[in-house]
Amino acid sequence: MTRRRWIADTWTPTTASLTGDQAAHLARVLRAEPGQIYDVVSNGFLHRAEILTVSEKEVLFTLHEELQSDAALPLHLLLAVFKFDHMEWAIEKATELGIAKITPILARRTEKHLAQSALKRSERWRRIALEASKQSRRTDIPEIADPTPLKSALESEKSPTRILLSETEQTQTLTAALEGASPATKDRVPHPSQSHREGWEVDRQTALAIGPEGGWTPEEMSLFTTHQWQPVTLGPRILRAETAAIAAIAIAATHLA
Repeated sequence: MTRRRWIADTWTPTTASLTGDQAAHLARVLRAEPGQIYDVVSNGFLHRAEILTVSEKEVLFTLHEELQSDAALPLHLLLAVFKFDHMEWAIEKATELGIAKITPILARRTEKHLAQSALKRSERWRRIALEASKQSRRTDIPEIADPTPLKSALESEKSPTRILLSETEQTQTLTAALEGASPATKDRVPHPSQSHREGWEVDRQTALAIGPEGGWTPEEMSLFTTHQWQPVTLGPRILRAETAAIAAIAIAATHLA
């Protein structure tokens, strides 16, 4: 039987703690007791862990052996802000697929009321990513950045492979672009915690940009060109932003996993 997996809120080299809602769920709903064994992600490492003490405010574990785990995909999604219910679905599914980072983008055609409310939504998006990480048995949580204007995001992006999903591109496919950018080696990052703290393997870092409803403006397309982003197509159909995001991540995963 697969053990339940939890992501620690605090930790030391030998212990880990769940607090808040996680502790309350273990104590009230699961009626956890000292001595029970669970899988616990602590500081990015997956451990077999034994409960030491239980309360509704904190469940304390002692950490035993480290278990084998997978790293996040070396993929950064720049996702233009769109309707929040659809945005939340995209973040949840992108997390399940293994993405390492999502940056919500404030684009020229982002609806004004969404742009104004986006920062307040950031913590909710992070909670969604946390819950999706636990549900999908990830050993890390994707970074959800604060909403960022497009120009600033492009200026700070360091990934050597930068791909733009574009409705105007007709010939270059995402698959072809990824195949052209693939390094000779497919070695994975040695540990999931290093995917955030020490950097992904430099030659495998990939950024993927998906625009808002209505697409990018000509001025924004010029910015992408200036920063050497490669436009690609997912095919002849016009997809909703959330559909395009999930399809693109799934395709990228076959090249980056």
